[in-house]
Amino acid sequence: MIASFLQESLEEADDGVLEVQRSDLAQRFNCVPSQINYVVSTRFSPERGYIVESRRGGNGYIRITRVRVDRQTLLMQVINTLGSQVDLASARAILSNLVQSGALEQNAGRSLLAAIGDKALAAVPRESRDTVRADIMKQVLILQV
Repeated sequence: MIASFLQESLEEADDGVLEVQRSDLAQRFNCVPSQINYVVSTRFSPERGYIVESRRGGNGYIRITRVRVDRQTLLMQVINTLGSQVDLASARAILSNLVQSGALEQNAGRSLLAAIGDKALAAVPRESRDTVRADIMKQVLILQV
């Protein structure tokens, strides 16, 4: 509920920036501020296309900015930030963001997700899968640029 509220509020914001008081949100949803922090950190991460700034204290706030860049810049940013390993959950979130932003077609996203999934990588030892997954993602995304 908290994530949906924040997402809707962000979509309504004219400049793509949402600033909210952590304590106001906690009151509104009858929860503790740490729950707000958890939702923000898991649902509004850089991998999902957001920049989050926060200030703690009595007048503490959370500022969420949706990053809007052109397709090629976004793809290059993802390729450059992937690193040498990526777990399946992070890969799924990255691909979802790329599809939602229009940088990657839905069929390409699904195909890439199938190619880097644990079933496709079953012959690869578990300790090497995140490395192989990152390498495959990088190579496929480079072809999309």
